[in-house]
Amino acid sequence: MTKIAQGGRKLRKNWGPSWVVLAGNSLVFYREPPPTAPSSGWGPPGSRPESSVDLRGAALAHGRHLSSRRNVLHIRTVPGHEFLLQSDQETELRAWHGALRAVIERLDRENPLELRLSGSGPAELAELSAGEDEEEESETVSKPLLRLSGRRSSSRLPEGAEQNRVRNKLKRLIAKRPPLQSLQERGLLRDQVFGCQLESLCQREGDTVPSFVRLCIAAVDKRGLDVDGIYRVSGNLAVVQKLRFLVDRERAVTSDGRYLFPEQPGQEGRLDLDSAEWDDIHVVTGALKLFLRELPQPLVPPLLLPHFRAALALSESEQCLSQIQELIGSMPKPNHDTLRYLLEHLCRVIAHSDKNRMTPHNLGIVFGPTLFRPEQETSDPAAHALYPGQLVQLMLTNFTSLFP
Repeated sequence: MTKIAQGGRKLRKNWGPSWVVLAGNSLVFYREPPPTAPSSGWGPPGSRPESSVDLRGAALAHGRHLSSRRNVLHIRTVPGHEFLLQSDQETELRAWHGALRAVIERLDRENPLELRLSGSGPAELAELSAGEDEEEESETVSKPLLRLSGRRSSSRLPEGAEQNRVRNKLKRLIAKRPPLQSLQERGLLRDQVFGCQLESLCQREGDTVPSFVRLCIAAVDKRGLDVDGIYRVSGNLAVVQKLRFLVDRERAVTSDGRYLFPEQPGQEGRLDLDSAEWDDIHVVTGALKLFLRELPQPLVPPLLLPHFRAALALSESEQCLSQIQELIGSMPKPNHDTLRYLLEHLCRVIAHSDKNRMTPHNLGIVFGPTLFRPEQETSDPAAHALYPGQLVQLMLTNFTSLFP
């Protein structure tokens, strides 16, 4: 094995022997072979991995144009890392090619095309279109999933024409994708937690409050009520995203600082927010707020926002509370129960405000724009930033009467 590029920067070849394990969605490299055969899919026991390669979004091709050696495979990852794998046994390399191709194709099915390309620039798009018009090679092994040849279509067409051709090709590829529902029915695409419709998530879990919300709130109740600035202080974004990734995949295990995924379900461990990995409680609160922000429809349905705002403007407090209680009762049950569960927890946070300094006003500022989010951008963002915080503050100070 040799690494020939790091983040798109070319490296000098430095071939060396390596023990390679295909574990779930990753290639894991070991310097020395294990003393015994691996007892599980996670790599040789008692041997520390030297490095690993995440195959999600990776490209696979033959490396004959990159090396004079025989039987060479070329792997390029999304971050721009490139590797060459070589074996003296052609049959062995064919087996590796088939196994790697199967994993990459499966990952291509599981991850929507536009999500993988959302961060692609012109170079990456040209990479996709490169070799489109070239003849297919006759050998079974030599047909790459994505061509990584040195030739580029952009050298044959003007820049504008090339961009149009790439755009049209992407449109055709996206148009050929089967509907989301059919992918889910065939088991090729699993629903995630973040960004999932609240009603669908609750129906899938058989509850009216998402389990991730319950886990986060339980963790804060256990070790965060006395923390200064709880919910106001932001956690490390990278760790929050790591937690989000783990929750969405539900099968992640750490190895060499990377995430690997078993092929079969049921091997994952239960998410434990009390582990040292999530020791910073602000990471947990940040993940909970991120979950609420990424709901396709906000927790409070947008159609009710004008009615909530009108109720808040009433001068009579009893009439105001009565209308707000009626509006809360009209919400779908998952929205109603999740809102109640969250606000009841925030009342416990307020009970410790002498230590955490989080008053109803402060929590209203934090949660108002998230819970009362308009479906479309409002023409008066300043006004929208004001009344949601007031609504949350009112709900917290009158929780027992609004949620009898």
